[in-house]
Amino acid sequence: MSSKAESRIRRSGKTRIRISQQDKPRLSVFKSSQNLYAQVFDASGSKVLASASTNEKAEKMQLNNIDSAKVVGQRVAERALAAGISKVVFDRSGYKYHGRIKAIAESAREAGLEF
Repeated sequence: MSSKAESRIRRSGKTRIRISQQDKPRLSVFKSSQNLYAQVFDASGSKVLASASTNEKAEKMQLNNIDSAKVVGQRVAERALAAGISKVVFDRSGYKYHGRIKAIAESAREAGLEF
């Protein structure tokens, strides 16, 4: 018996193996039912270099929709560029590339990240 969450974790594990072989920082996204999170990890995956979410204390967003996903993508790109990172590998964590995940990726590209 395989649930939806188990299938997503299995898919994400397969892609993370391929991503780890590229030796580039990784832009990883996670979505819960109420919030979106985006983090840039170093090549080894042990240190977070930049992050953004809809649940930040300074500017907490009330909605978990495509508009807030665009803001999260823009923020994580700005913080990564400030940390000196311009090229990353996009890790969608087993989610389909549409909707909020696509909005994060496109807004990060528009803000200057290359992947």
